[in-house]
Amino acid sequence: MNDVKSYIEKNKERFLNELIDLLKIPSISADSAYKNDVLATAEAVKTRLEEAGCDVVEICQTPGYPVVYGEKMIDPSLPTVLVYGHYDVQPPDPLDLWDSPAFEPVIKKTDKHPDGAIFARGACDDKGQMYMHVKAMEFMTKTNQLPCNVKFMIEGEEEIGSESLSWFVENNREKLANDVILISDTGMIANDVPSITTGLRGLSYVEVEVTGPNRDLHSGLYGGAVANPINILTQMIASLHDENNHITIPGFYDDVEELSTEERAEMAKAPFSLDAYKEALDIGDVHGEKGYTTNERNSIRPTLDVNGIWGGYTGEGAKTVIASKAYAKISMRLVPNQDWVKITELFKNHFESIAPKSVTVKVSPHHGGQGYVTPIDNIAYQAASKAYETTFGKTPIPQRSGGSIPIVALFEKELKSKTILMGFGLDSDAIHSPNEHFGIWNYLKGIETIPYFYQNFVALNR
Repeated sequence: MNDVKSYIEKNKERFLNELIDLLKIPSISADSAYKNDVLATAEAVKTRLEEAGCDVVEICQTPGYPVVYGEKMIDPSLPTVLVYGHYDVQPPDPLDLWDSPAFEPVIKKTDKHPDGAIFARGACDDKGQMYMHVKAMEFMTKTNQLPCNVKFMIEGEEEIGSESLSWFVENNREKLANDVILISDTGMIANDVPSITTGLRGLSYVEVEVTGPNRDLHSGLYGGAVANPINILTQMIASLHDENNHITIPGFYDDVEELSTEERAEMAKAPFSLDAYKEALDIGDVHGEKGYTTNERNSIRPTLDVNGIWGGYTGEGAKTVIASKAYAKISMRLVPNQDWVKITELFKNHFESIAPKSVTVKVSPHHGGQGYVTPIDNIAYQAASKAYETTFGKTPIPQRSGGSIPIVALFEKELKSKTILMGFGLDSDAIHSPNEHFGIWNYLKGIETIPYFYQNFVALNR
């Protein structure tokens, strides 16, 4: 790619300002109060795709939030790359833990980002990483170096399960036809240790409700005689792991993919400091399933975690009450071969079976998705690897991620194409947390690297 670095340097300030403008819009898909902001973000993405050189850009209506679709088809005989990203973001709560307002982006230097990082909700997940592709597209079209066809599919419901995207894909297979899908919604090991995500965990997300008496009760008059739903719920949750942190749901591990000793040895080659990991999180020790390393626990093993729990009185002061109901939100990260629908049913049956007769239990599934593995011997992975080699000066390490992008498995099922995950964020970028940020160096390095993927992919397909 001729002059990509000089093009970026010339347009650096504009690239940053455009991203900052996008980050100012609170596109929180989980909260209906921000509906207009989500829709405004879709319009902003549409405008930027038009400016980047797409010949066709549409805001496609769905049962939920719209999908922004763009394309530039230069020759039907050439390969087609479909870029996926999302313009919605997580809620910023808890607000008091942000050092600056979540939707008022600021640039600050950090230990991991000495060149500065943009602090804002969505900076890394996924507006910043999605927008790298828009700017890479701009470079290739403005310099007449786009080597193949490109399509964009940017959705607004990734943070709430991508239900409408499933509908959109199933109803637009021909429109979305492609040779490979390119996504940047993951990370890499370090700025000097590039990596490509080759595996994603699946997800099952449920909410549970435990009901005891038909109303809140005085804890003095009824305490000790009537089941307390909060006590019962916490006991039930505690029983979901044994002393080795092994999940106790019958059948949960039946379909778990067991990696070979050789594969685990390859994973272990990635640089990792347990002391630095604990220091970064300010914890005294790690915790997890016996027999596996920290990096294995958060990537190739399934998990079950409580994401929220509530019930009773939580206001200021005291209120002596036995609550009528208690609730929890629970997520299970799944590995390839575990079917999220099956796991959800196993959880529901087990959780209901362990409830004492003194309470009733309701399990409500929210959303889920299958895990995914990209083989490293295919052309698309090789094209991505060569792209990193060009811009980083070293071969990237294939790495399994603990995160979930449920629609990746859907893409392979419906569109019959593989996905390549070229992430440029870092684990320390605090996605889904207060003070989320994305390094300026990473943002610009992504814009620099992506065009080489296109060039390599076309060359390897000849």
